[in-house]
Amino acid sequence: MKTKIFALSATLSATALLSACGGAQNASRDQIRAVGSSTVYPFAKVVADALAKSNTAIKSPIIESTGTGAGMKLFCAGVGVEHPDVANASRRIKKSEYEDCASHGVKDIVEIQVGLDGIAFAEAKGGLGLALTPADVYKALAANPFGKPNTAKTWKDVNPAFPAEPILVYGPPSTSGTRDALKELILMKGCDSDPAMKALKDSDKDQHDKVCGEVRTDGAFVDSGENDNLIVQKLEANPKAIGVFGYSYLEENVDKLLGLTMSGVTPTYASIADFSYPGARPLYIYVKAAHVSAIRGLKDFVAEWAKSWSKDGILAKAGMVVSPDDVQAKNAKVASELTLLDPSTLK
Repeated sequence: MKTKIFALSATLSATALLSACGGAQNASRDQIRAVGSSTVYPFAKVVADALAKSNTAIKSPIIESTGTGAGMKLFCAGVGVEHPDVANASRRIKKSEYEDCASHGVKDIVEIQVGLDGIAFAEAKGGLGLALTPADVYKALAANPFGKPNTAKTWKDVNPAFPAEPILVYGPPSTSGTRDALKELILMKGCDSDPAMKALKDSDKDQHDKVCGEVRTDGAFVDSGENDNLIVQKLEANPKAIGVFGYSYLEENVDKLLGLTMSGVTPTYASIADFSYPGARPLYIYVKAAHVSAIRGLKDFVAEWAKSWSKDGILAKAGMVVSPDDVQAKNAKVASELTLLDPSTLK
């Protein structure tokens, strides 16, 4: 009860702050605005459309695909109608991002896990058929694998069992949550396959992050922006290239693409749902508590997410991997009560 009272009190005081910041402008924005992850974008659109159909008094929310990092920056810039109400994210908010939010008066945030996704490595049918591991990906894409400049030109340079074909990987930009997940879930694991790198993590974390997480910029990895459909088109045009994007884009294009195995596990709905696939990750939305009472329909939008993420719901039909039952129940409670995020749990 104490938590509920605190959350309500914080929301009410924040709403007063919104009024002060937005003033008479409040009436000028009668639509919810969400920014962020390109992976979450299509799912947010599904929820927005469902809300508009179920409640004609609420305009369909504006959903913008900016990438998780850029979305967080916009979300954290302040309280008021000129700032977004929701940030979509394909990774959890970072401690540094929360601190940025707090420095701009955005201290009361609701975090809701809406489902799961996977970092898929894919190719066009008839491609190279590489059986990848995190170590292979790290050796191919890291700027300085194990502390030395990357000189690998072909996949055979990475792994003698692979063909002598040039390394060409289309992937997400540095502002993308998919890029962050690529780093955390794949590159870091590949880097730490070396005992010296694993030891470096304890002795010099900053250097470890640099050596293990920096992606090469010599053309082997091509930053393809926030439009994952563009990567699909590039793979179709070049069967010897590999693409990195959210699993939902692979599922949408199964007639054109094949998912590559990672440590012997194929990216599928089942392998992501049980986290046996190494690239599995949770998806989130972050809601500005100060905007809930001030922006028409925002609470309904949050509720619509919770109504949509069941196993037979519209999000599953749109390709989202559904969270386990206990995770769904926990986050449905957060969505209903608008419980505030505890920043002490962030990294």
